[in-house]
Amino acid sequence: MNDVAQPVPMPDPKVCEKARLSRDARFDGLFFTAVRSTGIYCRPVCPAPTPRARNVRYYPTAAAAAAAGYRPCLRCRPELAPGAWAWRSGSELVAGALRLVEEGLLDRAPVATLAARTGTSERHLRRLFAEHLGASPVQVAGTRRLLFARKLLDETALPVTQIALAAGYGSLRRFNAAFRDSFGANPRCLRRRRTANGAKGIGLRLGFRPPYDFASMLRFFSARALAHIEHVDAQSYERSFVLQGESGRLRVSAYGDESALRLEVQHPRADVLSQVVLRVRRMFDLDADPQAIANTLSATPRLGRLLRRYPGIRVPGAWDGFEIAVRAVLGQQVSVAAARTLAGRVVERWGSCAADGQARVFPQACDLVQAPLEEVGVMAQRARTIRGMARAVSEGEVDFRIERGLQAFVAAWTALPGIGAWTAHYIAMRALGHPDAFPAADLVLRRRAGDGETLSTREMQTMAQAWQPWRAYATLLLWRAEE
Repeated sequence: MNDVAQPVPMPDPKVCEKARLSRDARFDGLFFTAVRSTGIYCRPVCPAPTPRARNVRYYPTAAAAAAAGYRPCLRCRPELAPGAWAWRSGSELVAGALRLVEEGLLDRAPVATLAARTGTSERHLRRLFAEHLGASPVQVAGTRRLLFARKLLDETALPVTQIALAAGYGSLRRFNAAFRDSFGANPRCLRRRRTANGAKGIGLRLGFRPPYDFASMLRFFSARALAHIEHVDAQSYERSFVLQGESGRLRVSAYGDESALRLEVQHPRADVLSQVVLRVRRMFDLDADPQAIANTLSATPRLGRLLRRYPGIRVPGAWDGFEIAVRAVLGQQVSVAAARTLAGRVVERWGSCAADGQARVFPQACDLVQAPLEEVGVMAQRARTIRGMARAVSEGEVDFRIERGLQAFVAAWTALPGIGAWTAHYIAMRALGHPDAFPAADLVLRRRAGDGETLSTREMQTMAQAWQPWRAYATLLLWRAEE
């Protein structure tokens, strides 16, 4: 085994040891425990008998442990761990590249393409991955494919050939070879062992680090739910969607008493599953590190009090970037209910029907380039803004590329007529899931941060410097301050 320590961001070894011995779920996915005597790597919550400390090595990611020669544990299933949150590396370049890997870019393109998309050289990108993640881009992508395939084998009844496709393998032969190299067994052998568990259909377990306030996420989405697209109740969130030209539906609910949500997916193509999982994880902010967020924000007494009141705070994301951009413009200087009404009219007029003929999907950018939005009650200025935004998205002038840094994203969007800093940061917060997006000009935010007086935008920005890189979470806390 190659046990050379890597200079990567993860908890101090003493903290790792304490978390391992106590099986602390707050550290699940923030590091992995590798055992030299068995050649296996595990999550810190693994229920297996505790190995001796002298046999234990710690790695920041599953890919780093795999690169060192360890195999994933069949008992604690590393594929169930929350993601190694892209932003925790402290490098926007690494975060953007990692998100592209998560989206499957390296399943269809070489590392040179990944480097070009992030604006750096291939050599420099490899060095950054080794420094921040403990593994190369190819190793990170390979581990992602393998663990996702393992998850589908265990939790669905999909044929092995479809699982290989869904996980990003170009052929069944490559999938079988990779699986045998990592698990020491053929995929069908592991599936036979699990068949008795009764896993059927497309129902997946999505883990998170506690605490997690799922009820508040549902309330947030419920207040903004679009008729015929979304349905939210006290137990779940549902919506229709289109991927790969085919419509589908998903439902997200609690997974019993476990630190996880349950995702149910209906779609005719298995190869969209990884995209659906990735979008839902971002939408429900399942890879956040509550402890790291609290360590920074608690230094401000008011935010510390709010964190104790709302310990499981998360930033609600969005299913689609263009959808949330349109809704952000419609929501400028109006109530949430009014914005939802206008968005519903846009869907009724320009949205397309889903496969079942009843649900609808949000219109695409090309559908609104020349749309007479004024006819459904949208103010003329905002209608022009949406049409201009739709044209810019259609022509590639602006986009929702996940590798784009926050400053570059905001600069590109605020160059569009009618898009100010508030709207650009709100889109970055919801569409990109950027943890430091901060709509400083927001009136409610400035009132609640001032604790009795309304701060200016500049005063708000100055105060928020201490909250970096978690200003999006501070925003959600202050928005909830008077609930």
